[in-house]
Amino acid sequence: MKVLLVAEYREKELLESTYELATFADKLGAEKVWFAVGYGDNLPKVGGKLYLADANKYGEYNPDVHKKLILQVVEKENPDYVVFVHSSYGWDLAPRVAASLKVGQVSEIVDVVDGTFVVPACNAKLRRFVKPATGKGVLTIQAGAFPPAEPNGEPEVEELTLDASDSALEFVGYEEAEAKSVDLTKAEIIVSAGRGVGKPDNIPVIEELAKALGGELGASRPVVDAGWVDHSRQVGTTGQTVAPKLYVACGISGAIQHLAGMKKSEFVLAINTDKDAPIGEVADVLVVADVMQFVPALTEKIRSLK
Repeated sequence: MKVLLVAEYREKELLESTYELATFADKLGAEKVWFAVGYGDNLPKVGGKLYLADANKYGEYNPDVHKKLILQVVEKENPDYVVFVHSSYGWDLAPRVAASLKVGQVSEIVDVVDGTFVVPACNAKLRRFVKPATGKGVLTIQAGAFPPAEPNGEPEVEELTLDASDSALEFVGYEEAEAKSVDLTKAEIIVSAGRGVGKPDNIPVIEELAKALGGELGASRPVVDAGWVDHSRQVGTTGQTVAPKLYVACGISGAIQHLAGMKKSEFVLAINTDKDAPIGEVADVLVVADVMQFVPALTEKIRSLK
């Protein structure tokens, strides 16, 4: 089996997710071939062949042009799968490639089991096991689902060019996201509320723990979607990516999208009634308890020590 792994650059920097692609390929047991529209002075530290197009010429993103470049490589290498990270780059470009190749696409893969792809369903409450009906296919992997491989190696580079790179689209650069009312990326302590807190009236209880610890209130996507907490406090792939010294997860099951947003936390305390909740796999300490019983007791104890 052979996979074509599509690396991604942003503002001339190679994204760390490149090495998550390598881990995915290893779990699949596949031969790796790489593709990137990037920069010769900042190549991925990987072994194998790398097809490289110059980002100075073709732009860090142009779906028309990048698709044509990928299709060139597919014609040369005939991979079983073309694999992207499930990023704004990947989820835009992957279906264009799949449509051109007339193959199936599997999006947001979080695991591989016996060669079958695992994807979340029903807001990550369930998981499906799927394979493209077309045999070959285009895949995207969920950021954070696969630990990054150690950067190691020097690729064999083959440069790519296009005879005609005209496109109706032009990449003009990046636009800064609207400033958030709360910047969780700078918080050293975050206490996040999940669906397990039960109801919106219980959010202040979680917020009191955050205040007692001198931290900020965070939240998982279901809590934000329900309108219990403002979106500016959402942690995860569709919220903020954080790296506090302490992350307290209150009633959060641990969907991949949430874990990807807090995986760089130095210490994780999780409170959940389910001892088998996925959050337990990344937590340094898992407290199996009712959040609304344990959190007030913890808050009181912390305040008594001050």
